[in-house]
Amino acid sequence: MPNHWYLAPFSWLYALVTDIRNQLFDWNVLRSESFPLPVIGVGNLTVGGTGKTPHTEYLIRLLKDQYRVAFLSRGYKRKSKGYFLASEGCSALDIGDEPYQVWQHHPDIHVAVDADRCEGIRRLSSDEPTVDTQVVVLDDAYQHRRVRPGLNILLCDSSRMPYDDRLLPMGRLRESFQGRNRADIIVVTKCPSDLQPIDYRVFLNHLAPKANQHVFFTTYEYGAPVPLARWAERVGKETEPRPFTPDTQCVLLTGIARPEPLIQYLEKQVRNVVPVTYPDHHNFSSAEICKATHTLSRLTSIDKRLILTEKDASRLATDESLLSLLPTETYVLPIQICFLQNEQESFNKIILDYVRKNSGNSSVH
Repeated sequence: MPNHWYLAPFSWLYALVTDIRNQLFDWNVLRSESFPLPVIGVGNLTVGGTGKTPHTEYLIRLLKDQYRVAFLSRGYKRKSKGYFLASEGCSALDIGDEPYQVWQHHPDIHVAVDADRCEGIRRLSSDEPTVDTQVVVLDDAYQHRRVRPGLNILLCDSSRMPYDDRLLPMGRLRESFQGRNRADIIVVTKCPSDLQPIDYRVFLNHLAPKANQHVFFTTYEYGAPVPLARWAERVGKETEPRPFTPDTQCVLLTGIARPEPLIQYLEKQVRNVVPVTYPDHHNFSSAEICKATHTLSRLTSIDKRLILTEKDASRLATDESLLSLLPTETYVLPIQICFLQNEQESFNKIILDYVRKNSGNSSVH
């Protein structure tokens, strides 16, 4: 990370403001609101790129067969205002790309967005379409302390751990590393699948978890690429994945926070990969789509593909004119998380025990 020392005074001021704010919440001068139904918060200490959406979807898959699950997010870069509930015909412009991706994957749950998370939970609990909500999964609300989740999950990217980072604007930290103490569960994400025992010890020594905190390690597991046309209509249908071959060449078009792990994965799977990357939540233009398509046309393999992440595909799905510019060789790469050290069942038990004990009068489906 570059040492922009001229930004140090601004980071000190930022630290002062965030530390005072957190202390006021700790002293109950600023009030946090608790709710009678289970609320699971998923967030991070840094800006972007810790894998919130795949981990959130893991929680949804774990819970939705037993409970009526609602997912609540701010809805970054959406065009709508206030509280908005996903329904037939809505798009990423209405709820944001990540909530739209979640809703496409899980149309059997409630997906809503609201910058005011307290108001969002109240609406989910009381409005007629969502009054059956039994558990809320709260996205990216670790610093939104007006809500007090019953279970707080903190995600840390293994390649840029918060103990090695600095506060904004010098670094990427939204608050000091001490903020980790509010977490019930800490998940070190994007780990190499062959993480060594000494690496586990290094992470644990630096994190210094409290006695009541649980630490888990996860890695990404990519599925076989799916043709974009089949991916867009995949609910309840066969998606017809097409695995890579040793002769595959691809162009990766993406607007995510940290494309490096994905690029490294593709480099191990195909003969050649050409990254065409943009910032997180980027809205692609027709010129950028044409640039990627032209780059693809210059590849020489018979098996050449334009690869999108599900997050980028969700965003593009809102614009028919952009979709029409994509070549027929466009594929979407599914992703999910995998727990290391065979800790999946331990993680599941903590989540399910919390929800069972705090469901109150909610009836199990």
